Amino acid sequence: MFFDLSPLEIVVLLGLAIVLFGPDKLPQAAANAARFLRQVRAFGENARADLRNELGPEFDGLDLQDLNPKTFVRKNLLGEGNELRELRDELNHDLRNFSTLGAPDNVPAPRPAQNALAAGERPPFDADAT
Repeated sequence: MFFDLSPLEIVVLLGLAIVLFGPDKLPQAAANAARFLRQVRAFGENARADLRNELGPEFDGLDLQDLNPKTFVRKNLLGEGNELRELRDELNHDLRNFSTLGAPDNVPAPRPAQNALAAGERPPFDADAT
């Protein structure tokens, strides 16, 4: 919801604000808070505009969200980057060919499976290994 607050928490905060500021000063405090938020947003927009102007035309396609590490990882490692997508597709193709055509000559054959334990049987224990 609103800043991840439940409706009950918002009501409690409003009641606390009325108690702290009083009903006569509460509208002025709300107006001051709204003015402060507008100034912070304007400051952020001006900073973005200045950054875009200073970087020049070669960075016109730059989105500031691309600089966020989470966005960078999502775009480049989870499949939205073209180079990594091509590499992933190539590796997937090679893996499919490997599994359908059999192992090449230079790959060792898999080891035979160990004897499986019967139901309820305890695995061997080596006291010296622990």
